Amino acid sequence: MNNLVKALLVTVVLYSPLSLSADDVKSSIKANGMPVYFDKPGLADSFKDMFREGKFYGRLRNNNFYHRWAKEDADHTDHMINGFGVSLVYNSAEFLDFDFGVGLYSSTAIFDDNKVPTSHLKPGKDLISRYDYENDGDKYMAVLGQAYVKYSGIDDTDIILGRQLVESFYVHSNDTKMIPNTFDGVLVQTNVMPDTNLQVAYLVKQKLRDHTKTHSVLMYDDTNVAEFSNWNANDDSAMHKGLSYTALKAAGKPTDAPLILADFKNKSIDNLKIDGSFYTVPELLSQGMLELNYKYKFDGFSLSPGFRYINQFDNGAGSVGGASLSGLSNTAGYKDPTSLDSQMIAARLVAKKDAYKINLGYSYILDEADLVTPWRGFPTAGYTRSMGIYNWFANTKSYRLEVVRNTNKTAVYRDPFVQASVLYIDGDEDKISAKDELYYYLGVIQNIPSFPSLQYKLRLGYAQFMDSVDNDFNYLDSRFELNYMF
Repeated sequence: MNNLVKALLVTVVLYSPLSLSADDVKSSIKANGMPVYFDKPGLADSFKDMFREGKFYGRLRNNNFYHRWAKEDADHTDHMINGFGVSLVYNSAEFLDFDFGVGLYSSTAIFDDNKVPTSHLKPGKDLISRYDYENDGDKYMAVLGQAYVKYSGIDDTDIILGRQLVESFYVHSNDTKMIPNTFDGVLVQTNVMPDTNLQVAYLVKQKLRDHTKTHSVLMYDDTNVAEFSNWNANDDSAMHKGLSYTALKAAGKPTDAPLILADFKNKSIDNLKIDGSFYTVPELLSQGMLELNYKYKFDGFSLSPGFRYINQFDNGAGSVGGASLSGLSNTAGYKDPTSLDSQMIAARLVAKKDAYKINLGYSYILDEADLVTPWRGFPTAGYTRSMGIYNWFANTKSYRLEVVRNTNKTAVYRDPFVQASVLYIDGDEDKISAKDELYYYLGVIQNIPSFPSLQYKLRLGYAQFMDSVDNDFNYLDSRFELNYMF
């Protein structure tokens, strides 16, 4: 264990108040992994007080993953992987309209590496850096996840520069494992327009959750397969593998292009929420999203129909990598194998009464190209996204019924938060990545009532493939997580 991990552990011992009362919840975690801080720093009167009046936020983590296949073979291995981690975030007080933040994160994994190849690890792969393990034997990670400066001297506006968590439609920290997904760049957030929140970002580097070094936002590294370079750049499950270093260089395209994005949320019309988002990676790809949700209020309950539309614009990436996320060599069944122009439509109806919510959702990726969003923001989220399922391949229709109990915006779940869903995916059998499947999901989250700084999270997913060949590889994905926040 390296010096940074040791330093984190020592700091935890020094700062951890092990006798917190039920009302002393300093921070907690939302169901999507986003941390919520309740005890925030204020204004400082001097540069010295800026440091002295800052706040530390700590988190001890334990993650456990058990993945079981209906049948094992050379490419599928049942396995369990456990992880222990520490994170420590410091936010300074604000002085002369400036403040700053630093976040240190670590993870140590335990698994049977004699039985389970790292390439067979499924969701638990994020507990380690597979690249570091294969090259150096490291089963731990320790990274600087946040290091930013924020300026708040413009009315209702924040400008954040440095390494940071970014939460938008296309980009999320997705901190559901041990280390969040982070970005290097500049972010501007403003509420200067009435009833509107707007943010614009220019992001030059990304660091995925199982990486110890930053990398390009949209490049798959194929430079040295023998040294597992493909696990050292953007290797997210939704990454377009055809946009590799070799292919981009051959086409004269940049291998380090930035991610530029804009998000807005508007509530100027009663009961209507308007959300929009746009991203572009210059010379490669752009995408835009518009979503409308309207709430009808009745006596004791509400109904909210929602609609989402996405349009993906090919700015040169299709001729390099192809219409499929798997690359040009796997474009069988695509109408235009060298175009990434694509669209998605999605609709839902959400009913709420007391502590319960029912969400009936539908999404359809048109028969054009796969959607490219490898930054932990999910196009079908809130409609037909369930835990680890990617259902944004071309000509895919998805249907989901979800029931939720005890939603809670504060993220302190004193009563169990329960989420259950059934998802059906109708894929295009002419495409290599397509499968028809049923996916059953159950998730439970609760902060221990007598000790709310301790939160547990249980998630279970079962995939049942409809084709008789595929159902040899039905699988159970089970996850149990403990978080102690201080």
